[in-house]
Amino acid sequence: MQPTTSMRRALVAGAAATVLFAAAGGAAAAPAAPPAAPSAAAHSPYGQLRPLAALSAERLATGDLVAAAKWGTGAPIDDPVRERQVLDAVVAQARQLGADPVATERIFRDQIEANKVVQRGLHRLWDADPSSAPDERPDLGEVRKEINRINGELVRAVAASPDARSAPSCRPLLTVNAAHVRHERRLDALHTVALDRALRSVCTAYGTPGS
Repeated sequence: MQPTTSMRRALVAGAAATVLFAAAGGAAAAPAAPPAAPSAAAHSPYGQLRPLAALSAERLATGDLVAAAKWGTGAPIDDPVRERQVLDAVVAQARQLGADPVATERIFRDQIEANKVVQRGLHRLWDADPSSAPDERPDLGEVRKEINRINGELVRAVAASPDARSAPSCRPLLTVNAAHVRHERRLDALHTVALDRALRSVCTAYGTPGS
């Protein structure tokens, strides 16, 4: 029997929790709480930036699975072909939604680099302490399906937040959102650093040279 989409997502989420818990000795990212009911706050600049922080953290959790899938295989963390495929797909979706394709690509370049921060950090941890390495290797194809799903939601969040992302208040509001996400998911130091990297270009000021 082929797993349904909901079953597949549940399996990926469960695997992510297992890998996160094993890799961080229990100080891992907790499953996200169910989303709150829509309210007027969701349409405020703060509310528009909230999905970008939450989805970035969700995407980072897949970095643990990718790291586990590649661990011990000799597969490189950098994968230019896959990265180009991701960027081409999100730019195409941004154009369909009427979003800025340049900003979207810039944001996703940071998302990709943040994911690699997690992978490299976990591989260093597992190299230093092989007993902390995961016992099972996730199916990379299934993990990438989940990444693609999150990517789609992230592009929609980018498309829905041009005013919030260009506002002078973007940086402080995004910082507050990121802090809330870190608390909710109980992110460890590695994932906290990676989340900051993932959000670097969300605000217009973040994408300027030397910022």
